[in-house]
Amino acid sequence: MNTANWYSQLIKPTWSPPSWVFGPVWSVLYLIIAVTYGTVFYRAFTGKVSWLVALPFALNLVFNIAFTPIQFGLKNNLLATVDILLVVATLVWALVAVWQASPDLRWVVYANIPYLLWGLFATVLQISITYLNS
Repeated sequence: MNTANWYSQLIKPTWSPPSWVFGPVWSVLYLIIAVTYGTVFYRAFTGKVSWLVALPFALNLVFNIAFTPIQFGLKNNLLATVDILLVVATLVWALVAVWQASPDLRWVVYANIPYLLWGLFATVLQISITYLNS
């Protein structure tokens, strides 16, 4: 069974967005991530912020990138749920870290509010899909 067919056959909550929504949303979010995370990593490379501030941003990227292969490659809803929880946890950690460490980078926190809101929504959606299909 191919991935699109597998996902379309999963039981989803009635409030689940149509599949075409995900592409545009993630396009905007990846632009936000590129600019803000790039800024944090640049500041870490130039010694203007600690690498401990950049660490949760790096971990967030790892967990974010891992979600698609876990969900759609392995077709493992439970592991995808654990991963999305880690995405949100590392995002919150990253935003708190940069807020506390660098007042001039607080715009990074504000810019990532859409990512945080989408991450929370995606987490509830993934938990719901996992529950409905277990």
